[in-house]
Amino acid sequence: MALFSFSTANELADAICDIFRNHIAELNLRKEQINIAFSGGATPKLFFEKLAANQKNPETTTDWSRIHIFWVDERCVPPIHQDSNYGMTRDYLLSALKLPNNQIHRIHGEDDPRKEAVRYEKEIRLVFQEPEGIPVFDWIFLGMGEDGHTASIFPDRLDLLESPSICAVLHHAKSDQYRVTLTGPLIMHARRISFLITGANKSRIIRQIIREEPGAKYYPAFHIKPVNGDMDWYLDAFAANQLNL
Repeated sequence: MALFSFSTANELADAICDIFRNHIAELNLRKEQINIAFSGGATPKLFFEKLAANQKNPETTTDWSRIHIFWVDERCVPPIHQDSNYGMTRDYLLSALKLPNNQIHRIHGEDDPRKEAVRYEKEIRLVFQEPEGIPVFDWIFLGMGEDGHTASIFPDRLDLLESPSICAVLHHAKSDQYRVTLTGPLIMHARRISFLITGANKSRIIRQIIREEPGAKYYPAFHIKPVNGDMDWYLDAFAANQLNL
C-alpha cells in the first residue's frame, strides 16, 4: 500500500492526472484493451475536469482509444438526475473525450435495479471475456464516505465484501435510493486500486483504517485489500490531518 498526501484537493487532482497519464501510457504499450472503473463524488469531479482540460494540450493528452470505462456503482436514477454518477462523468469528462459507445459501459440507473445488477454483470463478463471467473480490472478508482463506505458497500452490508456475484443491488435507507454496485471480490481482484479522498470529515476514519485500529473493522473501506494488485491512497491535507504525515 502506498499513501500520498497533498496540501489541497486541487493539488491532489493535478497529481493523479499526471499519474493517470503516465500509467495509461505504459499500459497502452502492452495491452490491446484497458478496463477502468470510476467512482462518483466531488473529488473525481475535479479529477475529471482536469483530465478533460488536459486533452486540449498535446503535452498532457491521454490516448483513450483502448480504454473501456465502467462505473464502480450507481444510484438508481436516470442519467439526467443530479445524483447520477454516470451523468457527472459524462458532463465533466466524457463530453470532452467523444469516445465510441462501445467503450462506455454505464450502469442503467433508470432501469429495474435487480434486473440491472444481473445485466451489468453479464456486460462486464462479455467485455472481459470472463464467463465464470472474476474479471480483473486494470484500475479501479474508489472514494470513501463519512461512514467508511466505499463503492455502495455500506457498514450494514459488509456481506457484499464476499458476495458470490460481481454486481449487487441494495437499498440505501438514508437516501431511500436503490443502488447497483460492484462487490468486494471484483474490486479486490483489480490490478490497481486507488482511493481518492478529501475532507476533514473523513480524517478520523482514515486514521483508524490506515493504522488498523480496532474500530476500523466496521468500515467497508478497511476491508478492501488487493488480491494480487497494488493499492494507493491519495489524500488532501484535511483528510490526512490525523495521520501526522
